[in-house]
Amino acid sequence: MRKNSTKSAFTLIEMAVVLFIISLLLLIVIPNVSNQKKHAGSISDEALKTELTTQRQLYLSDNPEATSVSLEELQAANYLTANQVKQIREHKLDEG
Repeated sequence: MRKNSTKSAFTLIEMAVVLFIISLLLLIVIPNVSNQKKHAGSISDEALKTELTTQRQLYLSDNPEATSVSLEELQAANYLTANQVKQIREHKLDEG
């Protein structure tokens, strides 16, 4: 006697449809992720710029004899961290 065995598997067409759907989803998701990354970067830059301006004003308020202040002076006086100074330089946010 022969034994009938039924194997369940995906057909080639089913696999092609699934791959097509995944490809469409990737086409939708990837541009949105890159736009969100750019947007987050610009918000981060604005926040760092505001922090720099605030710390400069605070330094000049605490040191009335100073007319301007550099990033190095702000870091030495603990108004900015080394990481903040590094990011300001990398993103060219120092307006002078």
